[in-house]
Amino acid sequence: MSSFLIDYWWLLLIAFIVFSGLVTVNQGTIAVITMFGKYQRILRPGLGFKIPVLEQIYKRVSIQNRSVELEFQAVTVDQANVYFKSMLLYSVQNQDEETIKRVAFKFISDKDLMQALIRTVEGSIRAFVATKRQAEILTARREIVEYVKDQIDHSLEEWGYHLQDLQINDITFDQAIMESMSRVVASNNLKAAAENEGQALLITKTKGAEAEGNAIKIAAEAEREAARLRGQGVALFRQEVAKGMTEAAEQMKQANLDTNVILFSMWTEAVKNFAEYGKGNVIFLDGSADGMEKTMKQIQALMVKQAGQ
Repeated sequence: MSSFLIDYWWLLLIAFIVFSGLVTVNQGTIAVITMFGKYQRILRPGLGFKIPVLEQIYKRVSIQNRSVELEFQAVTVDQANVYFKSMLLYSVQNQDEETIKRVAFKFISDKDLMQALIRTVEGSIRAFVATKRQAEILTARREIVEYVKDQIDHSLEEWGYHLQDLQINDITFDQAIMESMSRVVASNNLKAAAENEGQALLITKTKGAEAEGNAIKIAAEAEREAARLRGQGVALFRQEVAKGMTEAAEQMKQANLDTNVILFSMWTEAVKNFAEYGKGNVIFLDGSADGMEKTMKQIQALMVKQAGQ
């Protein structure tokens, strides 16, 4: 009976030792095993085994991406204070054993790693900003990121980490500087608006002047054409009158009649026309015999002149 109990206790002890050596490593982490304080090996995600009592889990190293937010101040070369808000994304460089050893033993705790990482990034950004002027900072986000990555990649590699991304979310200045920058932007906008309005007004006036000039030119051409046509009409009218009077005179000569009858008829027709189309206007005519004779002579001379032409 006693031997059975002894065997039973031995089985329980062996089972306890075996089960106490089983280790579960979560996905996304790697367990670092030490023996007597010295690095021994690593355990990857899943179920593993360590020698009970002798081997210890020194640290569980996360191989997932980690992020940290940064807020700090820098000074430009022209002594302007710049305030940054940024996000840093980093991770373990790879899952190789040597890399995991560096990650596990370079820093005592994650707090020390975080402090060193933040100070390194802040120092790199401050060094870059110190070479730039205030007006250049807002357009230098990409340059800052590239500069920081180039500066700290070597240090992070020695620690076993890799900088995945650095995002500068916000860049601000002192209140007085922000207000002055706003005024500069507003004045530039007003200047651009005034220039655009001036150009628009110039174009409008230029086009208006061109249109007016073209209208005057067209009107002058039309007036000239109308005057030419009126002149041709008057000339044709005179030719027809002269032709008609000549034919009438020839016919009266053939009939042995006095040609002055034609002049008298023209005189009476003219008086009739004055009366019909005068529209109430007062027209003074010399109705005496001498006046009519004088008018007849003028008409006769005109007829002679037209016949000569």
